[in-house]
Amino acid sequence: MKARLFVIPASHPSITAELMLERKGIAYKRTDLLPVISKVALRAAGFPGVTVPALRLDGAKVQGSRPIARELERQVPEPPLFPAEPEFRAEVEEAERFGDEELQHPIRQLLWWGFKHDEEPLRSYSEGAKIGLPIGLAMKTAAPIVAMSARFNEASDDNARAALAAFPGLLDRVDAYVAAGTIGGEEPNAADFQIATSIGLAMTMADLRPAIEGRPAAALAERIVPNYPGHTPPVFPAAWLDVLGAAPASA
Repeated sequence: MKARLFVIPASHPSITAELMLERKGIAYKRTDLLPVISKVALRAAGFPGVTVPALRLDGAKVQGSRPIARELERQVPEPPLFPAEPEFRAEVEEAERFGDEELQHPIRQLLWWGFKHDEEPLRSYSEGAKIGLPIGLAMKTAAPIVAMSARFNEASDDNARAALAAFPGLLDRVDAYVAAGTIGGEEPNAADFQIATSIGLAMTMADLRPAIEGRPAAALAERIVPNYPGHTPPVFPAAWLDVLGAAPASA
């Protein structure tokens, strides 16, 4: 079986796909792409869309962490990413959908808002990546990439503040899935991988980490993705962080 995974370094859905490939025991080659430039590169590689993760698996081309989960399950049924029992599978799929459609994007917006105001932390999210040029040289071109990525992700002040306000409720949802046994069980499922990576990315942001630590969501991320790359120092205005209900790192 030949597998090549196209990713953006430290992208949470990209890491989700990597974890699922590893769970299935599928050896793969990884192609690291820069944000924005990735859109052109994926089209050049024959993919119909412009988003990562993008997987080429024995000729099949699949994009998006949820479609990738199903293609992996189809081609390599064991170990499973979804429970066999229909009702439990439906619960896992709903948690997976939440992780993809509701949890993922606000965290991405907060990250790019941070890079827009201080691009230097971007370097730490790319360490170890093979992007075809030295990280130091890539950082010299970071400003236009950050500006375009922030625009693509609508990382405006208003949206960042809305994402911060929504964040405690999103954490409550994750904790509820853990309490229900939908995620956080002995054997990880597709929803574990989908959700834990977003929480892991959030925990790389110093302003968000205090609101996550000590919660079941944090334990899930630390178990599934214990060495998430990157670190963003305090960057948000202190007045914005009151909505998190935790002492901000920037206080």
